[in-house]
This record gives sequence, structure tokens and C-alpha cells, in this order.
Amino acid sequence: MGIKAKRTLGNTITYIVLIIISIVWLFPFVCLFLQSLRSYNEGGGGMVEYLLPKQFSLDSYAFLFSQDSQFVRWYLNTLVIAAFVALGQTIIVLCVSYALSRMRFKGRTFLMRFWLILGMFPGFLTMICLYFLLKQFGLTQAGAIPGLILISIASSGMGYYVTKGYFDTIPKALDEAARIDGASRARVFLTMIIPMSKPIIIYAALVAFMAPWCDYIFASYVAFGYSDSYNVAVAMQRWVWTNDYQGYFTRFCAGGMLVAVPITILFICLQKYYVEGVTGGAVKG
Repeated sequence: MGIKAKRTLGNTITYIVLIIISIVWLFPFVCLFLQSLRSYNEGGGGMVEYLLPKQFSLDSYAFLFSQDSQFVRWYLNTLVIAAFVALGQTIIVLCVSYALSRMRFKGRTFLMRFWLILGMFPGFLTMICLYFLLKQFGLTQAGAIPGLILISIASSGMGYYVTKGYFDTIPKALDEAARIDGASRARVFLTMIIPMSKPIIIYAALVAFMAPWCDYIFASYVAFGYSDSYNVAVAMQRWVWTNDYQGYFTRFCAGGMLVAVPITILFICLQKYYVEGVTGGAVKG
């Protein structure tokens, strides 16, 4: 077998494997979409009937925006939390990463190692302490939204690893030249480092946005039965806990499709910068 034939065979096998992986990966999303189009009153049946509805309907989507549902409020709650967390976390992570990358001060190495070890512990270990702390300030139940924003932003500085690695790839000679010309560290950071760090900024913002957008455990703990403060993950989980599982499951699927829209659009539009940010930040640590 010649080299060309071997290459063709190898490419064919690779494409077949990739197609199979794509089908396996997309299958749950296709099922979720088909179930969201199932009529509310349509019962179950065999496997084929269950996967492919007998009649397609937009009743579940209409219910989400009706007066009988608080889905719009829950969706806005989630969007507000995610937007503020993305903004706050990105600013803090950039500042902390720049300081650790460019400045040398006493205790710097110890601080980085301490944060690295501290970050190995799951965050939910502190849920009870955080809940009672937030409760003292009225940031639970009715005040759950600002409470969730505060908690998500407060510890964001420990996520400096990838961003610091990206800043380490930027030559320090640029900083030194600007400092010789009289520029302050703040000016160097804002006018030189930030414009050259677009990929890592987008990466940090996307990661910060996704965490509260998909949060369920801590969000349900802080809201604690106050429906007006639910995010979409907590609210839709309450739907599938109802006695009318068959009916609300289709609404759950419809809500899941709408929840996936912002993340999908962001990744499609910013995929190039996201990949550059990850690969650039992984060069040094």
C-alpha cells in the first residue's frame, strides 16, 4: 500500500470516528429539542414515539412567556447575576494576575501557593458558613441575587492561573520602557497590557459568565424556597419535582433550549479568542 493510500485510509478512519463522536455528542441535544416540541397533553409510548413526538407544538414555549409562568423573571435573574459576575470577576482576575506577573513583593510565592492549595478544596464545603454570613446581611431569599453576585466575585482572585500565564508571555521590556518614560503601573496596565490581552480577557469573561449561568447547588441554597429569587437552573428543577412530571418535562426541555442560546452564541462568536486565551495562558504558570 502506497503512502497516498495509507494517508487516505487514515483520513477516512479519522472522519468516521469524528462523525460517530459528533452523533453521540449531539444526540442528547436533539432529543431535548424534540421533546420541547412535544404537545403538553401527549402521552408516552415506545422508544420511537418517545423520541419523535406524534405532533409538534409550541405550547411549551408559549407557556414560558405566559402569565402563568415566572420563567422570564428567572431568566432575567440569571442574566443579571451572570453579567455582574462576569464583569466583576474579569476585572479582579486581570488586576490580580497583572500584579503577580509583573510585581515582586514579599510573600508573593507563598500567596500563590496558598491560593493554589486553597482552590483544591470544593467550594460547597463553605456553604453553611456562607449562608449564615449572607443571612446576617439580608442577602438570602429576597436578597439572594446580590448575595450570589457578592460570593461569586469575592473569591475570584484565586482564579489567576491562566491569566497570569498569558501575561507572562508579554515581554516585560515593554513595561520597563514605559516606566522609564514616566508611565505609572496603572497606565501601563490599562494602555499597553489590556489592549494586547483581548483573548485572555474574553476567556476570563466567558468562564466567569458560565459559572453562575449554570449554578444550581449554591443558588438553591441561598434562594431557599423564595421563587422570585430563583435562577433558571433552580426553577426548572422545581418543575420536574412536581406531580405533573409528564407535562412539565416538555416545559423543562423548552426552558433548557432557551438557556443554551446565550452560551452557544457567545462561544460561536468568540471561539477564536477563547482558544487563543487558553493556549496562550497555558504557556507559563
